[in-house]
Amino acid sequence: MADDSPKPPTPPQAAADKPASDAPAEPLKGEVSRTDAPGAGASAAPVAPPRAEPPAPKPENPAAAQTATTSETSSATGQPTPPAAAAGAAAQAGRPAAPPAAAAAAAKPAAPGAAAARPAPAAGAASAAKPAAAAAKPAGAPHPPPAAAPPSGPTEPPPPAGTAEPPFIATLRGAVAGSVEAVSYYVGDWTIVVPVAQLTAAARHLKTAPDALFDFCSDVTATDWPPRKDARFDVVYVLYSTRLRHRIRLKTRAGDGQPVPSVSEIWPAANWLEREVYDMFGVNFTGHPDRRRILMPEDWQGFPQRKDYPLEGPGELLMENPEDWLKLRQARDEADIE
Repeated sequence: MADDSPKPPTPPQAAADKPASDAPAEPLKGEVSRTDAPGAGASAAPVAPPRAEPPAPKPENPAAAQTATTSETSSATGQPTPPAAAAGAAAQAGRPAAPPAAAAAAAKPAAPGAAAARPAPAAGAASAAKPAAAAAKPAGAPHPPPAAAPPSGPTEPPPPAGTAEPPFIATLRGAVAGSVEAVSYYVGDWTIVVPVAQLTAAARHLKTAPDALFDFCSDVTATDWPPRKDARFDVVYVLYSTRLRHRIRLKTRAGDGQPVPSVSEIWPAANWLEREVYDMFGVNFTGHPDRRRILMPEDWQGFPQRKDYPLEGPGELLMENPEDWLKLRQARDEADIE
């Protein structure tokens, strides 16, 4: 006879309590997923150990580290959290303490007044960091030196020690008193500086003296030194002796417009040479047989070899365009022809 007594109800079995099957099957309707059930996360998979973070690099600036460490604030009170308390709280929560710089960037004040509660960096640390920043800046470019003043004349180097003067220089000193102002020696050539008043007498002696015999004037030239107001020009005569085979430079200094006696009577070759110096520099040669321009037209304005001569030509003296001056000159010449 069958036992008809009621049996106690069988408790429902979870999907995790069923025996494993070789064939995969779909979960039954109404079963609870092992990941969705309460407490399933703790029984389904073990919790991984906390990952050890590498230590934060030590900043080069101690002031920055201090600022980043003290900027961590509590979300409840808004007050700065000490570094030790922040590290302990992170350890209790099961996570590693964040680096000071990262914690400072992630921390947000809970109240609007929390930002004002942050302490300012120490004044001593900020002032200590300024010299290092200033030292890192490159030094500025040095100021250019002031422009040198224009030279007032050529250098007249004296003869080297042990170099004997030619005999005709000593003879000239004795024959013409006060004719030798200075004697210089440069690149193997001797130069005698004479005053303008003694130029003619010194030239005659150098041509006729037996120990000189400078019978040929090979060149006459000049140099312009505007800073020398009283003696602007150096007039140089290059003399050569065809019989004794030696050379000398005779130099005199003259101001603008000061008369300079011509030596064309002593050396006829100086005739055209003095005309050229007059044409280019405007040296006022007196006693010349035919003093007129030799390179430029007779009515040319100014003297081209002077250092104050305009770069654009004589048109700058009276007109803006030099071609206008040339047109006026051409019109005058045509009128003369007619």
